[in-house]
Amino acid sequence: QVIVQRSLAAKNLSHAKGGSIIGGYLKILPMFFVVLPGMISRALYPDEIGCVDPKECQKYCKIDVSCSNTAYPKLVITLLSVGLKGLMIAVIMAALMSSLTSIFNSASTIFTLDIWLRIRKNAKEQELMIVGRVFIVILVVISILWIPIIQAANSGLLFDYMQSVTSYLAPPVTAIFILGIFIKRVNEPGAFWGLLIGLVVGLTRMIMDFVYRAPNCGEEDTRPSVLKNVHYLYFAILLFGLTSVVCIVISLCTKAIPDEELGRMTWWTRKRSDQTTPIKCEMDLTKDVAVLPSTVPPIEKEPEGRLIPEIEIQDNGSVQGEKTRSDTSHSCWAKLYFWFCGISTQPNVKMSKEEQLKMQIKLTSIEEKPLWRNVCNVNAIILLAINVFLWGYFG
Repeated sequence: QVIVQRSLAAKNLSHAKGGSIIGGYLKILPMFFVVLPGMISRALYPDEIGCVDPKECQKYCKIDVSCSNTAYPKLVITLLSVGLKGLMIAVIMAALMSSLTSIFNSASTIFTLDIWLRIRKNAKEQELMIVGRVFIVILVVISILWIPIIQAANSGLLFDYMQSVTSYLAPPVTAIFILGIFIKRVNEPGAFWGLLIGLVVGLTRMIMDFVYRAPNCGEEDTRPSVLKNVHYLYFAILLFGLTSVVCIVISLCTKAIPDEELGRMTWWTRKRSDQTTPIKCEMDLTKDVAVLPSTVPPIEKEPEGRLIPEIEIQDNGSVQGEKTRSDTSHSCWAKLYFWFCGISTQPNVKMSKEEQLKMQIKLTSIEEKPLWRNVCNVNAIILLAINVFLWGYFG
């Protein structure tokens, strides 16, 4: 959701592809910034980081299995100067906040638009904004309360916990995305039940991991066979296959999506120009207020005194206009309320039918300039080759 949401917000297709490729290049760095420092720390401090005896591990890091969680902090505290320690902490906190804000924003959007609007179908814009922010606060509280569970899971090894949770929750979503892009026969019931069954199976395995603790070295493994004999990475492959099979089978047993509605919806129909069903515009800019999709109620009109400016569509697709009358002034408390709820006090834009059509064509265009298309494609191939090499060389 985090990646797709940001890709859909890109200016054009080249920007979306380029952003994903840059993200792929950056994902190579953890190999050298996370794994190698851990190996260095284990070599420098074999007794503390590389402890094997549970009693020794308890002495150094309060964990029976290993002290790998303290490998990176040990290097920072021991080797770096005071100034560099502060800089490193600032970098880590900035990266943490960036990741958390992305996750919280995506989760808030899903809850507000997909769940809350089904409960409150006539909810206003202010209500949706407040609900989204309150939901983020609830997520923060849950995240704090989840810390003891993380410490208890996977014998307290943070890296194993992160990889195992990803292996239980990511494969169903990945399978649905891939099938939806490359198989035209996949429909909504198949995607829904495939995703639901895949997540239920993944959550079941994750709960079992929490209930049945992995034994220490030398202890007998009495866990169920699905935990003892199937590693979580192998389980991810099986879960991906299960989700794909369920999605395809249910799609074949239910009504297919009409072919005329698949224009630009899959890889094979992305350039189809004979789409008979017009694309629904998410926003009617010919009115004073925005008209959201059918699941979202219309936003109330602006108060009296609000200006509807004259606008002009430029060749690059930007919208320009000038105010002819100032906005109604608001009190400090009203401005604070608007700021907290994320409500804009700027005047709405009014567009003619021709201008709206021009904007819609630009926003839905997948045309690319040949230069940047080739740059993105070449870099995608290079990135894939680098990842295959690193996987084969270090794996």
